[in-house]
Amino acid sequence: MNDLLRSKKRILVTGGAGFIGGALIRTLLLRSNNYIYNLDKMGYASDLTQIEEVFLEAPHLKDRYSFYKVDLSNNALLSECITQIDPDIIFHLAAESHVDRSILDPRIFLNSNILGTFNLLESARKHWEKLSDNRKDSFRFHHISTDEVFGALGENGTFSELTPYSPRSPYSASKASSDHLVNAWHHTYGLPVLITNCSNNFGPWQFPEKLIPVAIAKALDSAPIPMYGNGSNIRDWLFVEDHIEALMLVISNGKVGSSYCIGGYGQKSNYEVLELICKKLDIIRPLKFPHNELITSVKDRPGHDFRYAIDATLITNELGWMPKFSFEEALSTTVDWYVQNTCWLKNHQESIKND
Repeated sequence: MNDLLRSKKRILVTGGAGFIGGALIRTLLLRSNNYIYNLDKMGYASDLTQIEEVFLEAPHLKDRYSFYKVDLSNNALLSECITQIDPDIIFHLAAESHVDRSILDPRIFLNSNILGTFNLLESARKHWEKLSDNRKDSFRFHHISTDEVFGALGENGTFSELTPYSPRSPYSASKASSDHLVNAWHHTYGLPVLITNCSNNFGPWQFPEKLIPVAIAKALDSAPIPMYGNGSNIRDWLFVEDHIEALMLVISNGKVGSSYCIGGYGQKSNYEVLELICKKLDIIRPLKFPHNELITSVKDRPGHDFRYAIDATLITNELGWMPKFSFEEALSTTVDWYVQNTCWLKNHQESIKND
């Protein structure tokens, strides 16, 4: 498909025990010959199950995979790992990402998302500067970020690569800061970087603290499904498999120093999302009453952004990317997966209670 999938490069993925990082590693293992190095601190939301599942079906792929338990705030250990791994490509996904948690304890997000990114950039820069000219030219540092750095939209408009930054939460402020650091390391030191800003991801294996897995988990327990306010807040939903395809295209063919916005063309209000989940469960797990009767309004999140929407024209025109899955199709697949994996879901619900 592209040079990345045909090559034998050494690829480091930070945050590879996370939802999106794990999906990326699965794809790289199954569809390339690259050596994959997963670096993760194994926080409360970390989970290696989706990667380990690949090895159950194809044990030989373990030969191309290594795991390092490292916190990016540990600069000495991080530098040692970068030297040992000797990467050709770095996908940087490691981040604290839950807005509610950032409101309760912002310091964790500053340490992880800002200081951690700084440490990684410095280790990557020192590594890159020592490479041969050939490897130096092909080296890439791909920083995966969020559309939340752009703030909020009203009834109209979309985010694009030209949208000014206007973060509204400690989480989005920390991610905006990390974006600026990555850009600065490119312009100041010449580090060959790429940045992508994606909309809300969803799909199988997502930790049950985000809207869609929380709603499915609550509905399967016949428990109240929490909905902030009246559920009118709108997000541009992106199926994780479509996101991974975009990341593969950007790392292979993206223009160094560029940013690309990745959206799912799936704008839905929170209430609409919950209604669709309930309708699906009414069919495959019927109760004596419609599941939507479980939807319960709760106190709204402080500073809750009203709407996000992405204009993905640049990545479509320049790299030919478009999402393959409609929101409804991907949501149906996602609900089916959680219904079939209730043990995994319950185990992670327990880990939230014990955190």
